[in-house]
Amino acid sequence: MNNLSVGVIVLAAGKGTRMKSNLHKVLHPVGGHAMIKHLLDTVSTLSPERSTIVVGADKAQLEAALTGVDFAVQEPQLGTGHAVMAAKESFAGFAGDVLILYGDVPLIRGSTLQAMLDARRSKAAPAAVVLGFTPSDPAAYGRLVKSDEGILNRIVEFKDASADERRITLCNSGVMCVDGAKLFNFLEKLNADNAAGEYYLTDLVEIANKAGERVLVVEASETEVCGVNSRSDLAYAESIFQDRMREQAMAAGATLIDPTSVYFSHDTVVGRDVLIEPNVVFGTGVVIEDGVTVKAFSHFEGAKISSGAVVGPYARLRPGANIGVGAKIGNFVEIKKSDIEAGAKVSHLSYIGDNRVGENANIGAGTITCNYDGYNKFKTEIGAGAFIGSNTALVAPVTIGDGAIIGAGSVITNDVIGDSLAVTRAQQKVIEGWAAKFRAKKIK
Repeated sequence: MNNLSVGVIVLAAGKGTRMKSNLHKVLHPVGGHAMIKHLLDTVSTLSPERSTIVVGADKAQLEAALTGVDFAVQEPQLGTGHAVMAAKESFAGFAGDVLILYGDVPLIRGSTLQAMLDARRSKAAPAAVVLGFTPSDPAAYGRLVKSDEGILNRIVEFKDASADERRITLCNSGVMCVDGAKLFNFLEKLNADNAAGEYYLTDLVEIANKAGERVLVVEASETEVCGVNSRSDLAYAESIFQDRMREQAMAAGATLIDPTSVYFSHDTVVGRDVLIEPNVVFGTGVVIEDGVTVKAFSHFEGAKISSGAVVGPYARLRPGANIGVGAKIGNFVEIKKSDIEAGAKVSHLSYIGDNRVGENANIGAGTITCNYDGYNKFKTEIGAGAFIGSNTALVAPVTIGDGAIIGAGSVITNDVIGDSLAVTRAQQKVIEGWAAKFRAKKIK
């Protein structure tokens, strides 16, 4: 083929009533990323010349959420063929290959789309390529009826299929790749002579055949083409996505002791020789460098953990947490918007927010940084090698110098110079015999 440009039409005009949600169906997240954004990320690897989203209900939500694409409006909504026709103006004069995709089918692989483009550009020169799949249960999917030569003759809906056609296991995903110079000529020949009164994109196959054109089939896995129409479908798509991410992490050199209990986000980065114990959740924006140990029941979001660090169990890293090389974040520790430098330790039961903890500093159990006065946030600076005793409150803004020691139970409101001791406890007073006298009085 001479024209190797790619265009993409994504159908996203459905009302998604089965989702029972005020959020547009295709904006529901899988792995912390809207379904349609997963699809557009995959499409971007093909460097499309044109991309159009066909919208209908709740179009304002999509227009607010998506950038770098054109929109076409399908109104009224009269079927999938009618939806593609809504993009005609956006594709005026376009003669490349047009991929027709669905915003609620988020997990299709770029390699599959490339295979469809390759088939369209092959010596067979088909006018269209349909993406098929063989499900474990064909159920009520439309069947792909091919000739002995492998040419797709037609797509028949299950309810209209004969007994022999229902025995066909190759099913229709709805995804197509069509010659852009012919696409809208084919669509103009669609009719709505059916019980639903709609224009079906699937009828394009017979129209192309009657015009003397070929239509071929490329096959995908069942999991790639799963569509999301309900909350149950969304959970299934999430499970597929998580399995992919787990396999990707392990293939890259990470150890997951119990893979099914670890949950990744779409942008999680995990290095080599990372050990991840059970029941760990990665939100968006997390980077785990090589050699990190993540202990059980930890939750991370918007955080970076540098090589050799140990985090958890039961640790929470919030956005802006930057854990340095070889640092240790222990159980029931929460870190927010703070730099924990190399070798520092925050071992247990602490809250560190809006903070810098210097190299090899040690934060005792129960320490908190009081970073919020009810109106504004303030920063705490803890120097290299400083030792913060247990149950200390550091009232920001405050600076603890390098090598300083803070006595346990202190409330620090002023700066502490390096290599000094700061203690704010009241002087201990002991009254001998008082406890015995108190008990004797109560017993009487």
